[in-house]
Amino acid sequence: MDAAGTIIDVTEFGADPNGSADSTPAIAAALAAASTAAGPVTVDFPPGRYELWPESASRRELDVTNTVGDDERFRVKTIAVLIENADRLTLRGDGALLRTHGRQTAIAVLDSTDVTIAGIAIDYAVPTVVDATVVETGVEDGHGYCVVCIPETNPFRVEGRSVVWTGGASPETGQPYWEGRDGMAYTQMHDPVAQRTWRVDGSPLFEGVERLRRDGRRLRIEYATAEEPDTRGLVFQMRDTVRDHPGVLFSECTGVVLRDVQAHYLHGLGVVAQLCRDVTIDRVTFRAPRKQGRSSAAFADFLQLASLEGDVVIRGCVFDGPHDDPINVHGSYLAVTAVGDDTLALSYPHPETSGLPVLRVGDDIEVVDARTLRRVAGPLAVLTVDGPSGRDRDHDPRTATITLAAPLPPGLTGREGLVVENVTRTPAVSIAGNRFVNVPTRGILVTTRRPVRIESNVFDGITMAGVFIAGDAVDWYESGPVHDVRIRGNRFLRVDAPAVLVAPSTAGAGGTGARVHGRIVVEENLFETAAGPVVDAHDVAELVVRANAIDVAEGDAVRSSAVDRSTVEGNGPHQSWTVPSASRL
Repeated sequence: MDAAGTIIDVTEFGADPNGSADSTPAIAAALAAASTAAGPVTVDFPPGRYELWPESASRRELDVTNTVGDDERFRVKTIAVLIENADRLTLRGDGALLRTHGRQTAIAVLDSTDVTIAGIAIDYAVPTVVDATVVETGVEDGHGYCVVCIPETNPFRVEGRSVVWTGGASPETGQPYWEGRDGMAYTQMHDPVAQRTWRVDGSPLFEGVERLRRDGRRLRIEYATAEEPDTRGLVFQMRDTVRDHPGVLFSECTGVVLRDVQAHYLHGLGVVAQLCRDVTIDRVTFRAPRKQGRSSAAFADFLQLASLEGDVVIRGCVFDGPHDDPINVHGSYLAVTAVGDDTLALSYPHPETSGLPVLRVGDDIEVVDARTLRRVAGPLAVLTVDGPSGRDRDHDPRTATITLAAPLPPGLTGREGLVVENVTRTPAVSIAGNRFVNVPTRGILVTTRRPVRIESNVFDGITMAGVFIAGDAVDWYESGPVHDVRIRGNRFLRVDAPAVLVAPSTAGAGGTGARVHGRIVVEENLFETAAGPVVDAHDVAELVVRANAIDVAEGDAVRSSAVDRSTVEGNGPHQSWTVPSASRL
C-alpha cells in the first residue's frame, strides 16, 4: 500500500494481457480482493489485450433505461467486469484493451461511491454493427454490381442470394452468439470522405440481389437491374435494433468518472448512467478503429444519462460514429392512472423503459398535463413508494403507487392525460470542449430544470439539430422543462437543419400562460450553414440570440413561436467572429 492506497495488479490473479485466455474470472478475483482492502484501491491493468468471454461473466437481473423494458428475454444482463458496492475504487489501464465477446455489458458499476475508470480501451471482438465499404461498382453482362469489403472482425457466410453475419462462436458450444441476415433491421450510410452519416429506409445494399459471390473478405453483389450503383466509397452500416444490454452501465452510484478512455465500440446503448449523483465523462474518445475498416463506434447512443442528480460534466470528448444521439440527458415521465386524496397510481408508459425506481421517499414530484407539459400540481414530497426495484420481479415493473406528504389539489380525480416528473432527480449539466462528427441524428438532447451550459464544442456535419431541447409525454416520455440554458462559444459547421432546436411535444400551447421552457441564451457561436433558420424555438419564456456569427444563404436566421420575450441582436457574418476567451466561458 502506498500513499495513493492499495494497488492490485490483475495479472497477479491470472489475467492474461496477451489475449490467449479468458481474463474474466481473474478480473473478478482481483475486484473481490479490492473489496476487502481498506482505503482507496486501484485495480491496475498492465498494457495488453484482455479477452472477456460471456461464459464466465457475472449475471444480474437489471432494468436499464431506454432499452428493452420488461421483455423477459433480456431480464438478466451478462456483465464482463462487474463492480458492486465499491468505495474509492479506480480501474486503471495504461495501454490496456478490454475486448468483449458476444452480447454483454463490458463494465457495470452498481451501488458504488467514488469510482473512476481511467486509461483503458473498450472494444468488442465482433461488433454488432457490420460496416460494409463499397470499393468497386460497375455493370457486367447486363447486371449492375458492387464489391464491398467486410472488416476482419465480422465473420459471415453466403447462403444463396443472402449473407449471414455471425457474432463469433462460443468456445463451449461452438454456436454463434448471434446471427443476422443481409441488411438486418436497420441501415445507415456513411461517407468517409465527406465525413457525413445519415439514416436510410430499408436495406438498400441487399435489395434486388441476383447473385452473391465471396472472395475472402470481399462480397460481390450483382443486382437484377443493369444500373450501376452510385455508392462507390460509401459505407453501409447495418445492425439489429434490440438494445438488449448497455455497453457500460453506472446505476445507483455517487461520484463516477470515466476518464481518458478509448471506446472503440459499445454494444446496445453505449454508456448508461441512471439513478446516479455526480457523473463525469472526461476526455473519452468514442471512435471505431479506422484501420480495421470500421466506422461505427456504437450500436445506438454514446451517452444515455437518465434520472440523475448533482452535476453532470462532459468535457474534452470526441463523439464520432454513433447510431443514435451522442448525448441524451433526461428524466422519465410516469403516467397517472388513478388519483386519490394523497395518492397517485402510476404506470411506465414507454415500452423500452420500465422497472426503474425513479421515485424515492423524500423526492419532490410535479403533476403535469401530458398534452401541454404544464404543471397542474406540485412540487409535492413523496412519503411512500410501492414500486419496482429495478433488480427483480417482486413488483410489477410497469406500475407504482405513491403516497404524498400533503393532499393533492381538488379537480385531479378522474382527469385524464396526467403524468408525473421527479423534480429532485434533475442534474446541472456542463458540456464543454467536445467534438461531434459523423452523427446521423442530434448531437445533444437535454431536458433538465437545473443550469445547463453547452460551451466551446464543435458540431460538424450533424444530420439533425446540434442541440435539441424537447420534453415530451406522448412518445418517449423524456422529461422535463429547462429553466436556465446557455449555449455559448460553439462552432456549428456544415449545418443542414436548425442547429439549436427547441421543440417540446405540446399541443394547444400558443396562448398566454406559463411556457414549458424558461430562459435559453444562444450567444457568441459560429453557425456555418446553407439555409436558415439556425435557431428554431417554440414554447419558451425567454429566448436570447446575440453576438453570433451566422451564415444564412436564404431565409431568417432565427425562427420562434410562443416565445414571451425574445432578444435577437448583434448577430453578423462569420468573418467578424472570434472564439471567446476561456476566461469568458
